[in-house]
Amino acid sequence: MLVIKDNFKKKLKYQTYIALGSFDGLHLGHMQLINKTVELSKKNNARSMICTFDNHPLSVINKEICPKLIMDNDTKINLLENTGIDIVNLATFDKEFMKLTPEEFIKNMVKCYNAKGIVIGFNYRFGYKNLGDVKMLQKYSNILGYELYVCEAVRINDEVVSSSKIRHLIAEGNITKANELLGRPHTIAGKVIKGKQFGRTIDFPTINLDYNKKYILPKGGVYYTVVEYDKKLYKAITNIGYNPTVAGNKLSVETYILSFDKQIYSEVVKIYFINRIRDEVKFDTIDELKQQLEEDKEYAIRQKTEK
Repeated sequence: MLVIKDNFKKKLKYQTYIALGSFDGLHLGHMQLINKTVELSKKNNARSMICTFDNHPLSVINKEICPKLIMDNDTKINLLENTGIDIVNLATFDKEFMKLTPEEFIKNMVKCYNAKGIVIGFNYRFGYKNLGDVKMLQKYSNILGYELYVCEAVRINDEVVSSSKIRHLIAEGNITKANELLGRPHTIAGKVIKGKQFGRTIDFPTINLDYNKKYILPKGGVYYTVVEYDKKLYKAITNIGYNPTVAGNKLSVETYILSFDKQIYSEVVKIYFINRIRDEVKFDTIDELKQQLEEDKEYAIRQKTEK
């Protein structure tokens, strides 16, 4: 799979079928577009391509209302490796790109990327002030000679799968439902940093994650998670919160990994959130905290390891 970062500067010689969208989270709706694009490209002896952005458009248009992202680009690229997509273009949304009219956007897709077909979701919008829509793409398909495929919404229990819905579920702590719409566990990755090292004094040593604040965190509380480190999976308990029992004052992502005793400061781990165990609680004594952690550990032991 070829990964490029191009704002209509390259010219591809081979024909392409292109999926357009934000693809934040690569949820089940996104996967429908991707699978259709791969299918069409193989059928028509062309290359499959995803055109998206390496940054959220609102980070340029209006930072104050830019949503927290579900997935970082490295994770996105790793997941796309297994879909059969040939090319991923992570364009940079900047002020110049923002000014492209919908007509210019479509013409560039054909001129630069040799689009034989375009695949979009039912509510896709594009171009300056989001003035472009499905009808415009349909009109220009006849003028410029590409095929247009519009995928209908994916629904689970009569709910439309969308990135905004998944963000809302994660923020509420409803990880089980969010994972159902994603088609996989919600994941965050980052480097391990030093914390207060309180956990080791009560036989529950933890790792602290240096998370990026532009990505969404689940609602504060305790979660059953699976940690991926050095290509191995470990059962774990992750607390998102302020550690009120020991007078914590900074939001942390702190994880106790079962059957693990390595020092891994500055190394990267992935945390897969499987389900929510409980709210974060301020205990009256350290012994009460330790007793609850023992119960959380027993819960984790009974769960499956698979992410």
